[in-house]
Amino acid sequence: MKLVPKQTRVNTEDSLGLGIEAAIVIALFLGVGYVLDRIFGTMPVFMIVFVTLGAIGLFAKLKYRYDDRMDELEAQRRSANDGKREVA
Repeated sequence: MKLVPKQTRVNTEDSLGLGIEAAIVIALFLGVGYVLDRIFGTMPVFMIVFVTLGAIGLFAKLKYRYDDRMDELEAQRRSANDGKREVA
């Protein structure tokens, strides 16, 4: 008799987590740009540059993560199809 419920794996690739990560990264880059602008007296320059760099980095990260996930799913699909062909 089992009293402990079966543990399910937590999906860490959820949209909410990615959205929060993106918001934190953009806010962090904005904050660093703001501090540098206050120090050097160039008000919008560093904020614009850092937010742009942060956004480009986020998009690149999401694209590479998506490509890796699609490659993984294609490999699983191929292995499943190969198993079905051998049985038939």
